[in-house]
Amino acid sequence: MPPMTNPACSLLILLSLALCSCAMPSNQKAPTAKLAHDVYFTLNDNSPAMQQRLVAACHERLAGLAGIVFFAAGTRTPDLQREVNDQGYDVSLHVYFADRPSHDAYQTAPSHLQFIAENKANWKAVRVFDSDLARR
Repeated sequence: MPPMTNPACSLLILLSLALCSCAMPSNQKAPTAKLAHDVYFTLNDNSPAMQQRLVAACHERLAGLAGIVFFAAGTRTPDLQREVNDQGYDVSLHVYFADRPSHDAYQTAPSHLQFIAENKANWKAVRVFDSDLARR
């Protein structure tokens, strides 16, 4: 039977289209970030276990704070070795905020301060890049 006449294949295609069209109502826009807060951690003990521990702490302590429209934390991709790839960090944190007041509240939020207190002993260096995001 040709692939397009296979009933299972046809059902899968229809289901995929239905799910895609239901993802977000057409009259509703996704929240747009206005400020990006990107943090790069170099660790004293940068073993895979300690890197994953910091990533987990990022998610546990920081992900649910008000005003965040995008959140991600992860480890450096070691096999990307182009000249422009910065190899000087172990873990990255990316928090995008709806506005400046949300960012400012995050900086003094108890869970953010607790995250710092619980993890800073293993930080060799921390680099923070805050950016206003342009709209087009």
